Amino acid sequence: MEKLEKVEKLREKTGVSYEDAKDALEANEYDMLDAIVYLEKAGKINDQQSARYETHNTTADSTAQDFAKAQQAYEQSVNSSSVGDVLNKFFAWCGRILKKSLETSFIIHHKDQQVIKAPVLVLVLALLFAFWITVPLLIIGLFCNCRYHFEGVESVTFNINEMCDKAADSVDEAKEAKK
Repeated sequence: MEKLEKVEKLREKTGVSYEDAKDALEANEYDMLDAIVYLEKAGKINDQQSARYETHNTTADSTAQDFAKAQQAYEQSVNSSSVGDVLNKFFAWCGRILKKSLETSFIIHHKDQQVIKAPVLVLVLALLFAFWITVPLLIIGLFCNCRYHFEGVESVTFNINEMCDKAADSVDEAKEAKK
């Protein structure tokens, strides 16, 4: 139970003011029974009110336990997804990634002319299946004045095209330094 609920419950059962109930619970680390004893010793409640609380306390405890069990069962059913649900989420994620990789293009420019424009999926597959060919070709392309850009990329935490330009500029500077 939350602190506010305990204060309300204590007020309801003992008939004390909100402030007295709050003070009693705070003084007793929000233990309901200790708070009632505290209020009785302070003379804030009489024996009839505490007796009424004790008779309702057993049913309140069993109701609270039933509620806790029901809440726990609900949380388990929500948290434990079936294998089918997990697979559906995974395939939906794969579909979104595939769609995005087809919507985004990888463009190679040579001397301000577009040479190749292909979906990013082609680049990813080339990197996966022909890594040792693709990466050297991309590096050689930088030395042959090729520039790489991505088109269709939404906002990301860093600008991919800017990074590609910086890499190409660094290669150009290295070539100039060697001359």
